[in-house]
Amino acid sequence: MPVAARLEEKIEIPEDVTVSMDGDKIIASGPNGKNVKILTKSKIDIEIGDDEVTLSVDSPTKREKGLLGSYTSHIQNIIKGAQENFEYKLKILYSHFPVKVRAEGNRLVIENFVGEEEPREAELLGDTEAQVEGDEITLKGPNKEDVAQTAANIEATTEIKDLDKRVFQDGIYIVEKAGKPIV
Repeated sequence: MPVAARLEEKIEIPEDVTVSMDGDKIIASGPNGKNVKILTKSKIDIEIGDDEVTLSVDSPTKREKGLLGSYTSHIQNIIKGAQENFEYKLKILYSHFPVKVRAEGNRLVIENFVGEEEPREAELLGDTEAQVEGDEITLKGPNKEDVAQTAANIEATTEIKDLDKRVFQDGIYIVEKAGKPIV
């Protein structure tokens, strides 16, 4: 009879960050604020020590192996977000009509997109902040998922539906994700 395998992942906790659990919530607090992620555990055990988080599962199925990797990434992201902001950059492109973009509270307003009279709007999720400089938009925030989803929402807001996409290539496009340029 083969011995049941135990899979384990360890995540180091930096000195300036504290990690705690409240039910299914994992909370990371640091110099950049507090980050919370809800992880429904299934069979994965999560133990928080003084200097590391240990995730483990006994006799993992293929699904549980995948969940272990996902949970590890989520916890690493909330720890990193408690230390520093995630940053996405978007580029405003237009050839026919000059586009005006401005951040207003928790939304981004896009005016004169392909000559439309009504402005288009995209919501800034969570604690995400937008900064518009010339033809570049910078999104910053402690939660990677909120910043990434905000960038995707802005890109989707400027999708052209009724015009020939070969001619009208105007839009706002993601050019850098969390410090990594998109090629």
